[in-house]
Amino acid sequence: MRVHVVSDVHGNAEGLARAGDGADALICLGDLVLFLDYADHSRGIFPELFGVEAADRIVELRTARRFEEARELSRALWDGVDRAAVVEAAVRKQYAELFAAFPTPTYATYGNVDIPPLWPEYARPGTTVLDGERVEIGGLVFGFVGGGLRSPMRTPYEVDDETYAAKLAALGEVDVLCSHIPPDVPELCYDTVARRFERGSSALLETIRATRPKYALFGHVHQPLARRMRIGATECVNVGHFAAGGTPWVLEW
Repeated sequence: MRVHVVSDVHGNAEGLARAGDGADALICLGDLVLFLDYADHSRGIFPELFGVEAADRIVELRTARRFEEARELSRALWDGVDRAAVVEAAVRKQYAELFAAFPTPTYATYGNVDIPPLWPEYARPGTTVLDGERVEIGGLVFGFVGGGLRSPMRTPYEVDDETYAAKLAALGEVDVLCSHIPPDVPELCYDTVARRFERGSSALLETIRATRPKYALFGHVHQPLARRMRIGATECVNVGHFAAGGTPWVLEW
């Protein structure tokens, strides 16, 4: 059995269309939408609306952790614009292309920049969306928990720690634990390019220690200090920033 795993697709529909080649199934750990590409500030919803110069400034402020200034700039740019309507239209355009690229079968969960209420409109037969749910693939049980935790970035799908922990608890014991965000381990949470710690989950770390899955797979941190490590019996793997690399992580058994 061979499964390909991707995360942080961020608009890479061309790569996504090839991601399942040679695999029995594809797993996607979220972040389909591209709001702003931190490597190329000309790409994404934000620069399409406000230009590259504004995108440069937002990235500069966020990288410096000057989040309140970044929010003030954002509020000024959005003033007089129906933000919800404009963003939804742009996201719908991306989702139409990205969901069409999913092979059959695909098992997917949400990232923190995704908008879950829109997914049922675009998920075709052959794409199974899971969040706080489990599924058997080739004799192994995979558990999925999507989204991120509350952060200064205020991305669309962030939940409180209690809600996230409840989704994990609903999974029970699984062979492969799939999430968008990493467990709360500094080496797995630190982004060496953005120069900041992303939020990892302490509940996820506790679940790994308590239930000892074979693998814990995740994304979210694009350039982590450590891409993998063992926690007890569990191999923890950041499957990679698919938008940049275009190569899925491979799990075979």
